[in-house]
Amino acid sequence: MLNVEDLSIDFFNQEEKTWFKAVKKISFKVKEGTVLGIVGESGSGKSVTSFSIMRLHDEKSAKISGDIDFENISLLNLSSNEIRQFRGNQISMIFQEPMTSLNPVFTCGYQVAEAIILHQKVSKAEAKRQTIALFNEVQLPRPEKIFESYPHQISGGQKQRVMIAMALSCNPKLLIADEPTTALDVTVQKTILQLLLKLKEERNMAMIFISHDLGVVNEIADEVAVMYKGEIVEQGSAKMIFENPQHPYTKGLLACRPSPALQLKKLPVVADFLTGKIDDASAHLQASNQLTETEIQLRRKKLYDQEPLLQIKNLCKWYPIHNGFFGKTTDYVKAVDQLNFNVFPGETLGLVGESGCGKTTLGRTILRLIEPTSGSIVFNGQDITHIGKPALRKLRKDIQIIFQDPYASLNPKLSIGQSILEPLQVHNLFDNEADRKKRVLELLQKVGLKEEHFNRYPHEFSGGQRQRVVIARALALEPKFIICDESVSALDVSVQAQVLNLIRDLQREFGLTYIFISHDLAVVKHISDRILVMNKGKIEEEGFSEQIFNAPKAAYTKKLIEAIPGS
Repeated sequence: MLNVEDLSIDFFNQEEKTWFKAVKKISFKVKEGTVLGIVGESGSGKSVTSFSIMRLHDEKSAKISGDIDFENISLLNLSSNEIRQFRGNQISMIFQEPMTSLNPVFTCGYQVAEAIILHQKVSKAEAKRQTIALFNEVQLPRPEKIFESYPHQISGGQKQRVMIAMALSCNPKLLIADEPTTALDVTVQKTILQLLLKLKEERNMAMIFISHDLGVVNEIADEVAVMYKGEIVEQGSAKMIFENPQHPYTKGLLACRPSPALQLKKLPVVADFLTGKIDDASAHLQASNQLTETEIQLRRKKLYDQEPLLQIKNLCKWYPIHNGFFGKTTDYVKAVDQLNFNVFPGETLGLVGESGCGKTTLGRTILRLIEPTSGSIVFNGQDITHIGKPALRKLRKDIQIIFQDPYASLNPKLSIGQSILEPLQVHNLFDNEADRKKRVLELLQKVGLKEEHFNRYPHEFSGGQRQRVVIARALALEPKFIICDESVSALDVSVQAQVLNLIRDLQREFGLTYIFISHDLAVVKHISDRILVMNKGKIEEEGFSEQIFNAPKAAYTKKLIEAIPGS
């Protein structure tokens, strides 16, 4: 159905006035009714390749050579008008971030119906009927209500289903799914993958599935192409790639994903394989990298013989629901509901659950970024539930947070050096600016960045580097306790491994205590001493990480574990 031969894509760099080669002479085929998985890290050329199939690049700044044949028609030779007959009609695409792909000022139903009217030339009533049928097909609850809803009024998983419905609206022969499950809960991710496979079978549709996560690709793909720095370094059947990878890059991608079955001291990273430090995919599993039962028990004795650093008692955060003409409170959303737990010095407490379970609200309530409705927060022996702003500001030195999106939490107008320097100035630490700058340069080195990065701005860094900047800023005030809120969820698996290793190294060096919030149970199992499973504002169960995984008690926990790719 699709035959790509010697495809090269160059982009013009306006600042340097040079051409940059993003994709270098790649070739692959997609057969009718099959799924090709394209995997690789950010910047490998995956999305750039898919955009060229759809002819979505700006032709003034992009140079495309080679052949893209779709059912024996060369897509690169078509005019702008001719390609519109294919784009969205015979070839459609699900984009990576549904919130930025959906127009916030139009309802979800309007946006899908618009595509149907444009390509099929039917009436508004017929387009609405088809849209609601599609919403049913992608298993959206209350499709008539979602037809009238705006994107901000529905969840991330529901937005992704709206995008899938839009992509399917003209019954395409080829569907391109670009990272369609990134940053989704494992349960929502599993549901979306099952849905895509079901739709592919029912419609005999071909699919290109793009992801940085080999575990996810293994669930859905028949054939796999592995991309690295604009080239396909390995391709073949999914079975062959996963059972017998040949290229060091592929071996690295497979090895650096945390496995719930293992207790590793350190995750391998792709660089270990590319440099030859590790040459065999199972070499990182050697005994020296495995935590022994004796080591685990010694750590637990040391941790739990201490007094707790943080005590949460009957903590609640309820949001009132106002209805009626006078806006009377008729009910409450119980985001955090009667929670009780302790965190011990030097411990990593994992907090898992689906979106909306109350994880982030709990983290922000502990920090008093959100005021609790009732209950108490005792930190280092002091009840901080109702302390005033001056005392709270002073306490901020000891309690820090690493937010989910490092780009959104850094000021784009400040260099990263200034961003890390700012908390030192606010809390009046060190005698002068020279000493403060020296401290910042030390922190940059500590998190694996260089001194020359001090004057660069956030947009000049990759996602993994920005996360390191945010970690350096959290460490600047030498805190006792850090809340990591989904701090690795949107990172490539190899970058994720680097950041997880860094978080653990810093804990050993500085005696840090963490609450690690994530929807990814494999990551939480690797990093945590104990795990709390949250659902609808309450704790479903808690225990040591291997207890939660090997013998889960709650049905909800079992569902989360079963949804992990490859489980």
